[in-house]
Parts: sequence; C-alpha cells; structure tokens
Amino acid sequence: MRILQSMLTALVSAPTRIGVLGWLQDREFDDAPEALVEAVLSATGEVSSLVCAGRLLDQIETMDASALADLVAHLAESHDLDTAALSAAAAAYGGNPDPKGLADIARLAEPRWVELFRRLNATDGGTVRLVRLRQRVLDMGRKNISAARLDGGLQSLLRMWFNPGFLILQPIDWSTPANILEKIIAYEAVHAISSWDDLRARLAPEDRRCFAFFHPLMPEEPLIFVEVALTEEIPRAIEPVLQIEREALAAHQASTAVFYSISNCQPGLAGISFGNFLIKRVAQELKQEFPELKRFVTLSPVPGLMKWLRGAQPDLAARFDGADAGFWNGEAADQEKPFLAAAMRYFTRSDRPDGWPNDPVARFHLGNGAVLEQLNYGGDRSGKSMAQSGGLMVNYLYDLKVVESNHEAFHETKAVPLSSALRQLQKSVSG
Repeated sequence: MRILQSMLTALVSAPTRIGVLGWLQDREFDDAPEALVEAVLSATGEVSSLVCAGRLLDQIETMDASALADLVAHLAESHDLDTAALSAAAAAYGGNPDPKGLADIARLAEPRWVELFRRLNATDGGTVRLVRLRQRVLDMGRKNISAARLDGGLQSLLRMWFNPGFLILQPIDWSTPANILEKIIAYEAVHAISSWDDLRARLAPEDRRCFAFFHPLMPEEPLIFVEVALTEEIPRAIEPVLQIEREALAAHQASTAVFYSISNCQPGLAGISFGNFLIKRVAQELKQEFPELKRFVTLSPVPGLMKWLRGAQPDLAARFDGADAGFWNGEAADQEKPFLAAAMRYFTRSDRPDGWPNDPVARFHLGNGAVLEQLNYGGDRSGKSMAQSGGLMVNYLYDLKVVESNHEAFHETKAVPLSSALRQLQKSVSG
C-alpha cells in the first residue's frame, strides 16, 4: 500500500512540479554569470535551484576561454572557505567535541563552489555537462591556481559519481546504434579506425569482441572501451590482428584473449581510472562465455620508449628515427639485440624520482597485477609506433588466479615482474 501511495503521489505531484518549473523558467532573472551563481547557491527550493543551475550551465557553455577563466577566478575567490569561521568551529570542537560541532566543521571545510557543482549536476544532462566543463578547466593548465583549486573539488565529486559500482558494462558490436559506433571510431586512441569496413572487421567477426563502460546518466557516451581478439596464440604483431580481409577463427577454438586497444573517451574524467576495472570485468565475462580460454594478454604499445632512448642512447635511437620498410628488410636484424637490451633496461630500471616504471602503459598494467610477458621487436611498424616505441610492442599477461597478489606485490616493491622467457632474455642481451 505504501508503494502504491508513493506512486500516486508522484503522479499527482508531477504536473504541479512541471507547472512550477515552467513558471520559473518564464520569470526574469539576472543572467550575469556571477548573479546566477549566487542564485543557484541561495535558492531554497529544489525547482528554483534547477532553473537557475540550468541557465548558468547554458551561460558557461557559450563562454569563450577568457570569460570562463574570469568565472573560475570569481568562484575561487568569492566562494571559497570561510577560514575564520572554520578556525572558530575547530576551536569550539576542541573544547566540546560534540556531533553538532563535527558537522559544523565538515560543512565549513568545504568550499561553497563544491555545493554549486552538486546543484549543477542535478539539472537535466548536468553530469555530462560537468564532465565537459572539467575538460575546459583542465585545459587552463596547472599554472592557473584558481582552475587547479576548483579542479581538485570537481575531480573528487566526479570520482564519487563515477564510482565503478555505478558503471554499466556493455558489449559493442555491429548491431550497436550508429551514434555509439561513430563515437567508437572518433575515440579510438591506439589504432585509428580508418573506415566503416575497418570498424566492422573489429566488431562483427566471431573472434572479435569490444566492451565499453557507460554511466546511467551518460547512456550515449562511452567512458572507456577495450577491443579484444580471440586467438590461438599470443600475437607478436598488430598487423594480423587489425587485418580487414582475413579468415575468422571459430571463437570456441581460441585459447587466448588479447586486449589490443584500450581507449579513454572523456578527457573531462582524466585522473579517474576505469581501465583496471574494465579489463578484469571483461576477462571474467569472456571466461564465462568461453571456458576454453587459457590466457588473457595485452598487445600493447610502449609510448615512452623512444623519448627515453633519445636521451639514454642517442646513437641507437637515431637508427630507428625515420626508419622505413627498407630498414626492416635490412639493418633491423643487426639492431635487434642492442635495442632489446635497451628496452629491458627501460622496463626494469626506473629513472623516475618515485621509483615507478618509466613507461606509463607498464605502470598501468603492472599496477593492475599483470606480468611483463613478451617483447615483440617490430611488432608495429607504423609511423606512430616508430616515433614512440621504435616499433616495439609488448604483451602483459593477466593470470586471473594471481592478479590480486601480483597487484599487492608490485605496489609494495615497485619491482617489475617478468616471465621466465624475459628473465632469460635479460640475461642474454646483457651478456
């Protein structure tokens, strides 16, 4: 009976709320951004707050970079902490640590603009609009102190709102709506999708899979997606994986799932990690669908290698810079041993002050509990790969039985776990 009563109340009150909303939308407001900020924060009614918040977001989305920077500065200066009140509340709590005093500290320790973002998020489409706003705030750079301060609060809110428990894992295939497929093409950040035929070759065959995370409030905006090839062996090169005209493998014959491309889609969610959850979720999904799968590996680029090599061994780097097909037909064989020796040095000995591995992709996968399994010399001979990786690709192995213990060990020691084959390679190239 209580549920039925709630449903009837909602049905009766909905037209009233819509009517109030329409009346407020017709009212005259001061559309100056600073006035709208104050109107949103001072509104005592939910509906009036939503109307003002919607108008403020409309204003923000029409601002050029200079106007937005002015608004950001205004928020940071005029709606920051009341430090005097916070100090007084902390002193009072020190003398009488009661629940009310603690609540006062919690309220005063939060800048007013954090509440502004909460109210903006409550508007229709507010979540995706705030993600886009954060992208623009990030574009201002860390030297903009006001932007950096606001971003800290906005990132914390987005991290809560995009908690992995809220995310929805969905397969992407050739039957996925075209507007989503167009975004997959646009957001692919590792191996560019050159045509619809190229996309079809990655989604339609029996031995290819793609999965994406979505948020319930952003149902048409993928957050991150991973492309998977089902193979019989661990691949050493990307070209056969991306080949458009090929004979597909019967999926049940595959023993290996290869994560060959992971792309983040929303720059406004930078610093909020989804990839670690995505890989493990997809591995579990695939294992359920194909119990025959024995290995879960990546085929990954090494985006920082050539930059490091130009500083560490410039003569060796010069042999790979600008190398074309002729290089791979001739000189490449002579350069393999010194190049792999340098690569092993790059992976296993950190030059960073914090001691973490040099390569960002390595930090990501090893931090998720993977093992550095295999180095593939000449695995990607495209111009982009030659400039970033010297053509090298690597496989990281995810052993689902020990991935959590690997994760804990890596974060405790920062030591790069190597397969037995790579331990042997390390001995041979260093001798």
